[in-house]
Amino acid sequence: RGGVASVRKAGAAEERGVLRVTEPVIVPQELKFKFWWIWSDAEITDLWSNCIHDNATGNWLCAASNENDWLQAVQSLTVLSVVFSSVSFLVFLGQLFTMSKGGLFYFTGLCQVFAGFTSFAACLIFTFHRKKILDDTRDLSIGHFGYCFILAWSCVPLLLFSGVLYVHLRKRQ
Repeated sequence: RGGVASVRKAGAAEERGVLRVTEPVIVPQELKFKFWWIWSDAEITDLWSNCIHDNATGNWLCAASNENDWLQAVQSLTVLSVVFSSVSFLVFLGQLFTMSKGGLFYFTGLCQVFAGFTSFAACLIFTFHRKKILDDTRDLSIGHFGYCFILAWSCVPLLLFSGVLYVHLRKRQ
């Protein structure tokens, strides 16, 4: 019986380790890559700009996106998600060195859950209001969601799951 319990604990520790390493890498990618909406191979839209690929120079020519309330909501929620995730990581590191044995990582878990909810809200707003956010006369059926949008959606369950894990995680010696 003790062997099975120790294997379960080791498996949970490995899962937390993988999540702790991947989340600080994945979450900021939501802001870095410019693929929230793809019109064609030569035209993309992100949260801050609309870009067209210039075949002659091989460069992307970008212009600022038209500001509207829905776009600003998605921008701010995405940035807030990155802030919560970063704060969570820094607090986790601090708690590792300052917390006494048996202490719980409540604040770290709470930050992770908030990061998950803000990312979730940003994705939902973009999903349901993309016509207004993209502010384009073209039919949306000629385009599709981009890499960054899919990455943002994939961060939601990772952040929520790790947040719940951290709330139940106790510091060991």
